Amino acid sequence: MWSSDPGLVSDEDDRLVRHLRFLESHVFQIHTKWPHYRCLLRDLQEISGQAAASATVACLERAFIFGGKSLFAALFPHVNFCPVDVLLEELPPDRIGYQLHWLEHPDCYASIVAQEAYVSELPFVDGEVDVLLVPNLVHHIRDQSALFAEIARVMKPGGRGFIFETLLRELHQVPFDFVRWTPWGFEEMLGTVGLRLTEWRPAGGPFEAIAYCWDQALQYLPQAERDVRSRWFRTEHFPELMRLEAQFGRCNLEREHTTFPVAYGIHFEKPVSGT
Repeated sequence: MWSSDPGLVSDEDDRLVRHLRFLESHVFQIHTKWPHYRCLLRDLQEISGQAAASATVACLERAFIFGGKSLFAALFPHVNFCPVDVLLEELPPDRIGYQLHWLEHPDCYASIVAQEAYVSELPFVDGEVDVLLVPNLVHHIRDQSALFAEIARVMKPGGRGFIFETLLRELHQVPFDFVRWTPWGFEEMLGTVGLRLTEWRPAGGPFEAIAYCWDQALQYLPQAERDVRSRWFRTEHFPELMRLEAQFGRCNLEREHTTFPVAYGIHFEKPVSGT
């Protein structure tokens, strides 16, 4: 297992470690902006480490943002990794390839081109996929029923799946932003297509939520005031909120049956018939 966390980095494959650091620092900015994406990267590492060499791993992505190349393929070098660039209806040309500059970073190893497809027509035969990944995508899909029906169709009985979704988000990529699921909503939807939720892993909490909202609010300020408040936020307030999150963010002391995750990972499986 490899990781870029201090003390856990392996020199076994420097290329993978460097790409993971690129995802952490540039794409998901987990140390300075969005710590909850650490959950996504750690879960993907875990799934990669557990996947058999013979496994077919499908990953549904928005690869059109990066010139059609998969950001996650480099994390799964030892399997049959099949990235799918999920097409959105009536996508304007200015939404395509707007993060191409990331591919020029020396630590980015996004070289595999994803196959284009709509969620209603995933490019796999029935029961072909051992592991199905949907990182940070579900909320951009208009037809949720078609998405989950296709996920169930292509997964092998006994296969496993992983979805990462944020619960706290601004409206973004407008108008291609359709839904926010709770874990129990996912459990209900997965059940309707014969899939079974096995675990959900929360990421972030109330103090991280405040930090997220501050980051968004700064973008609405005039540039001069934004510069001043950004320096305060990055150097003072953000570290303070992260300390409070680590110390107090897991337990609401006033209200039972209440949590405040910013995001979460959903792990699920396709049961073998009769189980």
